[in-house]
Amino acid sequence: MNLLESKASSLDKEEINSRFVYHSVKRGFDLIAATFGIIILSPLMIIIAMMIKLEDHGPIFYKQMRVGKNGQKFKMYKFRSMFVNADQMLGKLKKQSDVEGPMFKMKDDPRITQIGHFIRKHSLDELPQFFNVIKGDMSLVGPRPPLPSEVAEYSEYDKQRLYVTPGCTGLWQATERNEVGFNEMVQLDIKYIQRAGFMFDLWIIWKTVTIIIKPNGSY
Repeated sequence: MNLLESKASSLDKEEINSRFVYHSVKRGFDLIAATFGIIILSPLMIIIAMMIKLEDHGPIFYKQMRVGKNGQKFKMYKFRSMFVNADQMLGKLKKQSDVEGPMFKMKDDPRITQIGHFIRKHSLDELPQFFNVIKGDMSLVGPRPPLPSEVAEYSEYDKQRLYVTPGCTGLWQATERNEVGFNEMVQLDIKYIQRAGFMFDLWIIWKTVTIIIKPNGSY
């Protein structure tokens, strides 16, 4: 299945918001799965936290402002995978981004720590986002939550990504990941919103689990 054969059409926001049953089931599943995820993966999370602390004695977690549903801002949690001064270094690296458009991605990013390379490759830096899911800022599945600086450069078409709650993983992360640019990522997110359903969400979660075991080019 080629998910990028054609550009996704515009979305009907009222139709999306009217899917009360799906959104209720999705929220209930998110709460149960995120809670179990924290409990089951807590030994792994403790080990990661210790490794981060031992490497450079800096903070274990990284909190960053992101934009969620309907433009609402929230703090997203991650395990810190970069040096403490990484944000200050970004301005000098922006021209070296591997993707065009508002999103910054760099394969050989010099800001990433040793343990950071490993946890990013296997998407383990995202585990603290289970707490964002419980808070309601995020869902397990949905579009990647963008930075406010990225949203400032969005077209009206791009802003359709903000019609739904952002996710820890999504169609882009589970399929193409870093193999496509910003515009293709937006298309995949909009295709996900068009096709969103409980079974489709489960398929994306399953694909994401396989990627954690066998990475698909994440960095």
